[in-house]
Amino acid sequence: MNIWVSTRNAHKAEEIADILGSACQIRTLLDLPEFPDIDENGDSYRANAELKARALWNEVKEPVFADDSGLEVDALNGRPGIHSARFSGPDTNHPRNIAKLLAELGDLPVEKRSARFRCVIVYIDQHGIAHEFVGTVDGYIGFACLGAGGFGYDPVFMLSERGCSVAQLPAAEKNAISHRARAVEQLKAFLKL
Repeated sequence: MNIWVSTRNAHKAEEIADILGSACQIRTLLDLPEFPDIDENGDSYRANAELKARALWNEVKEPVFADDSGLEVDALNGRPGIHSARFSGPDTNHPRNIAKLLAELGDLPVEKRSARFRCVIVYIDQHGIAHEFVGTVDGYIGFACLGAGGFGYDPVFMLSERGCSVAQLPAAEKNAISHRARAVEQLKAFLKL
C-alpha cells in the first residue's frame, strides 16, 4: 500500500515507516520537489493537518496523511498549542521558545506545571474522505533544560513516570512513546496493518 506523508522531514518519514511496517510504502514531499510550501494558517491542529493533507491529496489522488502537533501547558490555558514552533515570535528558535516558556511559568510549583504534547493526524483515503487520529503524552514542565537528545521543548518536558525529560531518553524509546507515535499507531490499527 502506498501512503503519502505531507512532510519534507526524512527523519519523520523514517519514524512513521518503522511504525506502519513493511506493508506500507511511504512517499513524501521529497518525491515531489516542485510541490509548493503550504501555509499552515488553520485555527487548530486538525485544521493545519488537513490543509497539508488535502493539498497533497489533490496532487496525488492516493492515500495521504499529515500531522500537526504542539505543547499544551495547563497553567498557560493550553498555550503555546498550535503556535508552539513560533511561540517566541516569527524569527525564533528552540532555545528562545524554551526561555519564553520558562519565564512565563516563573516559579510555579511542579503540581501547577502540568502539560502535554499533542499530535493530530489527518489521513485522507483514496476516496478523499478525511479521518482524524490523536496522540498525547502527559508530563510537566521542568525548571531547566535537562538532556541533549530530542528537539523543541523536549529538554524541559518531564515525564513523571520516568523521572526524566524527553531529551534524556534514548531516541528509540522517545520515538516509541511519542505523541506522533501514538497517533500513527491509531492510524495503523484503522488501516488494519
